[in-house]
Amino acid sequence: MKDIKVLGGCCGNCDTVMKLFESRATALGVDISLQKISDMPTILGFGVMSTPGVVIDGKVVHAGGIPAPAKIDAWLKG
Repeated sequence: MKDIKVLGGCCGNCDTVMKLFESRATALGVDISLQKISDMPTILGFGVMSTPGVVIDGKVVHAGGIPAPAKIDAWLKG
């Protein structure tokens, strides 16, 4: 199971990233634990200055903007 955290406030982009991970994980048959983090000190603790950010298994893999579905697939398969 992959532990995924989406870092960001109440923006629509963060919700879009959450939905993308849910749909891609379902399509690929990958079990995920998905959590949204909106606490700014926690986000800054990851070193993310631009949201949405994505942390997979404790490692920041993306910051700023919505990642392409192909990128999400690669992260989920990796």
